Amino acid sequence: MREFNSLAELKDLIGQEVAQSEWVEISQERVNTFADATGDHQWIHIDVERAKRESPFGGPIAHGFLTLSLLPMLVANAIKLTYVKMGVNYGLNKVRFPSPVPVGSWVRARLKLLEIEDIKDGAQFTWEVTIEREGQDKPVCVAESISRAY
Repeated sequence: MREFNSLAELKDLIGQEVAQSEWVEISQERVNTFADATGDHQWIHIDVERAKRESPFGGPIAHGFLTLSLLPMLVANAIKLTYVKMGVNYGLNKVRFPSPVPVGSWVRARLKLLEIEDIKDGAQFTWEVTIEREGQDKPVCVAESISRAY
């Protein structure tokens, strides 16, 4: 966890990797819960036996949007803005899923600060968030995430 006590500290880091999160396991239970929450019950995610037999991935994989949905947790695990009263997700510019996340994998986020814009009563941050899978060079998700801090 990397803490920042002022906006000025962050402005000095634009263009740099700022932090990385802890590793998080992608369990079958997490995948099933996400499937129930979103209604996406495609067999490549939830039917373990069929996925082992028929999937090109050799077993069940996490939903791409499950991986994406971990961004707030992973970012909060990596950085803390002690001077901020409230933060909100503002959106995404780009999202890609270059490789799958097999169930049982461990993932973490690397955060690169791309831009800071002053806004009324706060700041808008653009982050390049790269989610990587333990033991693999190719990322599983790369997203340009925009957040606001007040």
